[in-house]
Amino acid sequence: MKAAKPFLFPLLLAAFLAGCGDSSTGSDGGDSSEELSSGTSFVPGSSDEETSGSSSSRVGKSSAKVSSSSSIAVDYNALCGATPYDSTTHFCDIRDSAVYAMVRIGSQTWMAENLNYEYKVEGASFGNCCYVNSADSCAKYGKLYTWPAAMDSASTGCGYGSECDADTGAVQGVCPNGWHLPSRTEWDTLFAATIVGGQSVAGTALKSETGWYDGSASYVPGTNSSGFSALPSGNRDDNGIFYYAGRYAGFWSSSENGPEGAYTMRLSYGNAEANLRYGNKYDGFSVRCVKD
Repeated sequence: MKAAKPFLFPLLLAAFLAGCGDSSTGSDGGDSSEELSSGTSFVPGSSDEETSGSSSSRVGKSSAKVSSSSSIAVDYNALCGATPYDSTTHFCDIRDSAVYAMVRIGSQTWMAENLNYEYKVEGASFGNCCYVNSADSCAKYGKLYTWPAAMDSASTGCGYGSECDADTGAVQGVCPNGWHLPSRTEWDTLFAATIVGGQSVAGTALKSETGWYDGSASYVPGTNSSGFSALPSGNRDDNGIFYYAGRYAGFWSSSENGPEGAYTMRLSYGNAEANLRYGNKYDGFSVRCVKD
């Protein structure tokens, strides 16, 4: 199943335009002002030069990771566009020739980095952006997506204010061919994998060893024992404000939580566990795809 059933696109579009305009810096009760910044919009047609090259830069970053991850020579056995890569540890998104790391965890194969694909509706960038609209953030963290964009349902009007009947099968959504947006159940399966150790300690196993805020007594370091390599990509709220890169990460699921929300998997610098929590469908979170 690639996209959910169609609903009212005009309502969806109006909500996108209203919820994604420029806004001033705000707070949701966080620790410090340096954690958040005001954002610009996800408005159709607003893709700018700063983000347009992010996918190609991802290729360079990923391929570099292949060559630097081992002290021995890597046997490149495949090509993604003009980029050689090791298909046992990486895969190619043929849509934009981006190379992504992947990892086997229990019975599942997951992307080991965040999706950085530019989602478009009728040729215009829609429902996705870089943290604080910085191409460097996309190169590091991948893009942040609204739920309609993550589900590849924005063009059919499925999203905020309407339930999409998407839990009847795997939803490819914005993911590459052969991969899909994980359901709530698939996140639970990840937590239950032996190497992860259960939801109460999953955060420690899923977080990368570096990159997380460590200036607090409540800091719980990640071990990345799972190889999931989660980075603190932050999020963007429906008012256009960016929050907490360096401290928190959130990832969409395909499972809805009412007409205005869906389940997200959350990780925090100060918590050993992983949580499945409500996310507003017009918030911006990261996407990790799981293999079909």
